[in-house]
Amino acid sequence: MGFRPRRFVDMPWHRIVLAAMLLSTFGGTAVLAADEPDLIFRRSTVFKWVSPNDKLATYGIDDPEIEGVACHFTVPEKGGFKGWLGLAEQVSDISLSCRQIGPIRFRGNAELEQGDDMFSQRRSIFFKKMQIVRGCDAKRNVLVYMVYSDKLIEGSPKNSTSSVPIMPWGADTNVAKCGDHFKK
Repeated sequence: MGFRPRRFVDMPWHRIVLAAMLLSTFGGTAVLAADEPDLIFRRSTVFKWVSPNDKLATYGIDDPEIEGVACHFTVPEKGGFKGWLGLAEQVSDISLSCRQIGPIRFRGNAELEQGDDMFSQRRSIFFKKMQIVRGCDAKRNVLVYMVYSDKLIEGSPKNSTSSVPIMPWGADTNVAKCGDHFKK
């Protein structure tokens, strides 16, 4: 008999579980634009006797394209054995707050797109991810950030929006105009 390649369905179940664990460990977070967010703190919300608790986790992240803007978001993190193994699908209840933390400067010469991803992270082992996107309200000279989660088949309408008015900072009275840096 000749060599016959193994099909996925022919693999023993423990190898499938191991592959899922490796994927969740090494491929679980897909960062598109920004660096990894900084964990600020976690709080338990649901106590579990044997396995890890459900938690709320608050993270901070700097906008990689716009210096002087930082966002903080809070996400629920499922506990239990599925959460511990990275197999639990996380819920879409995510809050967002963005602020000016210094003089605002646009990095690079390329124009930004309205609704560009600032940050993206997987929220389940397959198909679901959280995204923070940014845009510009040129009329009011305000940066607008929105967080939402999507899923290949059925997304969630749950979202949160935060706006950052571009203001003078310190002795520098020159204020950047976001409309000059976003495609029309």
